[in-house]
Amino acid sequence: MSAQPKHITALELGIPKRDELPENIQKYFDICDEKLGMVPNVLKAYSHRLTQLDSFTRFYNELMFGESGLTKLEREMIAVAVSSSNRCYYCQVAHGAAVRDYSGDPTLGELLVMNYRAAELSERERAMLDFAVKITETPHAIVEADRQALRDVGFSDLDIWDIANVAGFYNMSNRVASAVDMQPNLEYHAQNRS
Repeated sequence: MSAQPKHITALELGIPKRDELPENIQKYFDICDEKLGMVPNVLKAYSHRLTQLDSFTRFYNELMFGESGLTKLEREMIAVAVSSSNRCYYCQVAHGAAVRDYSGDPTLGELLVMNYRAAELSERERAMLDFAVKITETPHAIVEADRQALRDVGFSDLDIWDIANVAGFYNMSNRVASAVDMQPNLEYHAQNRS
């Protein structure tokens, strides 16, 4: 395997060394190491603005792991489809690995990155991703028929809210990651391949 990229982002953000971070952040990073085998570079990048890091991680954890009618896999599928539409390298790699993990399918993450329409998806999944991508590409064109298409495959109005929020979060994250040339951790590339 090649060496870790020399940068987390192309910008000189003054990212503090881990032992310079407050104790609670060091503990959070220890949990990441334990559970993920790494600290995601997005968290390292945000560590230069601790209030932003706190807001980002709280919102991320609520959206991706909080109470919802969406499964964790469905939320990760949205992350990948939106990131593919935005061509965000960081999020395609990181969340493609999560899709492989949650689905147990080593090819699904790549299919969603390349073209979710080519993947064998349920009607529910396809409608969800169609909506998330439409929010991403043409949000002004969302109409009641788009919401009704989600209801027709079993999503509640609260689920539609969650789909919109997950898609919106990744649209924001994709733009930040692309703007600063954020690089994914190399570990993501090898995760959940078999």
